[in-house]
Parts: sequence; C-alpha cells; structure tokens
Amino acid sequence: MASTCARRHPRHRTATTRGVAPRSVRLSSPERVLFPEEGITKQDVFEYYRAIAPVLVPHLRNRPFTMKRSPYGLGGDVYFQKQAPKGMPSWIPTRTFRTYPREGGSRLVDFPLVNSPEAVLWMVQMNCIDMNAWYSRIDKPHRPDFVLFDLDPPDGGFALAISVAHLIREELERLELESYVKTSGADGIHVLVPIARRATFEQTYAFAERVARGLEERHPGVVTTEWLKRKREGVLVDHRQNARGKTIASVYSVRPKPGAPVSTPLRWDELTEDVTPRRFGMREALERVEQHGDLFEPVLAGGQALGRALKRVR
Repeated sequence: MASTCARRHPRHRTATTRGVAPRSVRLSSPERVLFPEEGITKQDVFEYYRAIAPVLVPHLRNRPFTMKRSPYGLGGDVYFQKQAPKGMPSWIPTRTFRTYPREGGSRLVDFPLVNSPEAVLWMVQMNCIDMNAWYSRIDKPHRPDFVLFDLDPPDGGFALAISVAHLIREELERLELESYVKTSGADGIHVLVPIARRATFEQTYAFAERVARGLEERHPGVVTTEWLKRKREGVLVDHRQNARGKTIASVYSVRPKPGAPVSTPLRWDELTEDVTPRRFGMREALERVEQHGDLFEPVLAGGQALGRALKRVR
C-alpha cells in the first residue's frame, strides 16, 4: 500500500479535469511471477518502483505516457495502449492530443500523465514493466527537451556499442554539447543531449541524422544508419527515434528481459569495455541512486541551444 499527495497540474485546453485527493494503490496478484528464471514477482517490481519513484517521477512528469502492458511477464504477449483505459483512477491526470496511426487517418487520444509515485504504482498494477513517455511535455508538445541517439549493436556487439557511444560523445563535445549516457536495459545504449525547448522535432531529427551519417562516413563498418538488420554492418545509430510521438523507456525502467535489467544512467568514465548490457538490475539501480543521486538530473534542466550545432553539421 502506498500513498502520497498528488500535485496540481496546469490546465491544458484539451485537458480532462482530475481530482487531487490523496490516493493509494492496491496490488493484485502480487505473487505472479514476471521473470521465471529469477523468480521475480509482480510484488518485487512494485516495491522497486515504490523505492525508485522519487528520482523516476521527474523524468515522467507531464509527458504523455504510453502503457506498454505485459500481463504475463517475460515471454508473454505485450501490447501498447495510448488511450487512458476506462476505470483509470480520476486522480491520474490526462491530456488529449491528436495522433496519426501508421494505418492512416488521425484520432484524439487521452494520454495518462504519470506525475506521482501512485501513478507509477498504478501502471505496475496494470502490468507495465517499463515506463514509456514522450520526449516533450504537455506545455510545449512540439518542442522536445532532448535529442536521443539510440544505439542498437549487432548480436554480441555490446563492446562495439560502447566504442560508438564514446564516438558520439566526442562528436557532441566538438559541437560544444554535453551528453549523458544510460544503458537501455535491453541490448543497447541511449545517449541523450538535453536541449532548450525551442527546437522542433524536425530539427532534432535532422541533427541526430546528420551526426549519425557523419560518423557512418568516417567509421564505416563500425557505425551504420541502415535500418534493415540483414544489411547492417556495425552499430545502428538510430536517428529515426527522434520523430514526434516516439517514446523511450525511461531511465530507471525495468525492462522485460532476462534478469529484469534496469535502464541505468552512468558517468561517461564508467562506460568501459567491461560493462555488459544487463549488468544493472533493480538492486544495483537503487544502490547507485543512494551513492550518486540521480545522474540523469541534468537532462531535466535542458538549456543547451541546438541551433548553432545544427548549422555546424549541415
């Protein structure tokens, strides 16, 4: 049982009004095993998120949230739900945005906002193992506050992904931009560049693409932008993940992979060749927060202007 006071949130012109009374979340099926090899249960995941919530919630707050639901845990069916479900507690706010499904047309979607520890725990109760939210916030939905470089290595190529992450960091430093790195918690690496909320998604997409293609030209066979896996040689630096409406598994998310790895922030000097893709689990993530605080806190501050760097990579 967990309970804290919900916060008031700014009204959006398409908002659904929600209550702000204190609430609690009751976990059903706590004994359900989500990670069979490790015996990790829904209760274990729930308790982890309750403990990590103070540093996780700021990274989710006021970002449209997509529910990635895994009712049977690792190996079971997974489905994505953007529309806030019927029966969602009234104290979880929503905001309405128009989306453009791949099959064509458009529709209005009421996205949940995971703005409190209770909201995180309710998502776990609804079988969300990892937490996925937009790159932008509701007050400026067309203005992302970071650029993402999503590194997808070939099978067994995580050491190569580490090398490519450092190539990206060096290129960003040349462009006078600070970057921050985390394990994806799956098989890759995420490099984030916090920016002032002035650039559009088109601009952040263009910037990521130019940096990725420049590295591909200078490091053939090491860096690639090839989407088709059968044609790839090297580590995919996927600039396409910067399109509007994309989501990212948030920092501190448990991932539905063997061992229940966590997307964990690292200092750049910690990203050495001995790091493995699933080295950090729930215990390690909590221990690191206790020791180092939130290493991704600077990502929330933004502030870096993208315009000058974008011109330099044209």
